[in-house]
Amino acid sequence: MVTIRLTNSKTRRKEPFEPVDAGRVRIYVCGPTVYDRAHIGNARPVVVFDTLFRLLRHVYGVDQVTYARNFTDVDDKINAEALRRRAAGAPGTLEELIHARTEETIAWYHADMDALGALRPTHEPRATAFIGAMIAMIGRLVEGGHAYEAAGHVLFRVRSYKDYGALSGRSVDDMIAGARVEVAPFKEDPMDFVLWKPSDEGLPGWDSPWGRGRPGWHIECSAMAHELLGETFDIHGGGLDLQFPHHENEIAQSCCAHPEGGFARVWLHNEMLLVEGRKMSKSLGNFFTVRDLLDQGHPGEVIRMVYLMTHYRSPMDWTEAKAREAEGTLRKWRAAVEDVEAGAPAPSVVEALADDLNTAGAIAALHELARAGDWAGLKGSAALLGLLLDDMGGWTGAGVDLTALVARFETLRAQAKAARDFSALDAYKAALAAAGVEVRMSKSGVELVPGTGFDPAGLEALV
Repeated sequence: MVTIRLTNSKTRRKEPFEPVDAGRVRIYVCGPTVYDRAHIGNARPVVVFDTLFRLLRHVYGVDQVTYARNFTDVDDKINAEALRRRAAGAPGTLEELIHARTEETIAWYHADMDALGALRPTHEPRATAFIGAMIAMIGRLVEGGHAYEAAGHVLFRVRSYKDYGALSGRSVDDMIAGARVEVAPFKEDPMDFVLWKPSDEGLPGWDSPWGRGRPGWHIECSAMAHELLGETFDIHGGGLDLQFPHHENEIAQSCCAHPEGGFARVWLHNEMLLVEGRKMSKSLGNFFTVRDLLDQGHPGEVIRMVYLMTHYRSPMDWTEAKAREAEGTLRKWRAAVEDVEAGAPAPSVVEALADDLNTAGAIAALHELARAGDWAGLKGSAALLGLLLDDMGGWTGAGVDLTALVARFETLRAQAKAARDFSALDAYKAALAAAGVEVRMSKSGVELVPGTGFDPAGLEALV
């Protein structure tokens, strides 16, 4: 069996991966808070851990890998959006407006991540379906002296967990200065964080031993992971921005609630995303959702390829130049494997992925397979990365009938030669290029080929 080596954020070492239960792998990844469209930074962990999911399924077997990624559907941002809609005159109760918004956003998320070729996880738990498990876990923490009630809130007593800070490598005292903590007079310690908070009648809430309220963010993932994967599981993943405080808090409350378990054994964190070398920001005008890129004409497979071109532990820079490079490569590969049956993934590609999910190395191995003309190996190996899949190739324009455009081009060409005026023909060439159609001319005639940026909708005015 292939040995997979992963860089464990907790130990800061690359280690051979060994499942808790031999031959069975369990993964938890923090999913989205469903109040708006996923931006391209949100999509990076989706592609990273989808690739890991594919590798683990290849090594251990499809039925031996359980992957859970949650939807946070109870959150103050969701409440604020529902309240905004109600104030704007939207019909329905606040509960109905919240439900409509979360359902709408989950549907968007599925559509956008499907477009990137991401497999659906084994489980996609919604926080609202696990409120009882959260209340039970909070109760265990209170009974064990790890949490306390104050002013209608229940807070986790951070200093009750001696290993707090091990994941991020900082002591509690070091974290207090400049930490992202909610200041409240009822806290015993500035670092204590909310497990449960009160809800008035105008906000969603559930009955609990501490009054009507709703859970804090951190307890949600701990409870869902415990219910679906057990007290100890293999891998917990997410973006580096979640390492502190979210993941640090998850570890503390989970290990205190279930001291006989070990929670996650391996922690994986992907680095952040830049756009054209700068941090993504609405104020800089470089903030994009996945849907923005898709609507701009970037195929989902191309977006995925750009993500895979950078190792997950390195900052990734989304650039238009990389998108063009990825599109050009995928067009060439798809043309070469169009009528080829996929072979087994090449050892070189599997070995690269097994080496701490080295997707950049795996893509380099794909280029080697293409240079060697091993098209069956290329197709099978690319599939392991979620590329060159049969149901992902419609964007290339292969099979699109361009006969009418060829006829129009030939007519304009004949007219241009007769009149010795090529302005109309040149304008038509420019329009074809704008629609992503390459013009290839030879003695035998003209050939029109879908190329980079091909836009079928832009052809209608050219016939």
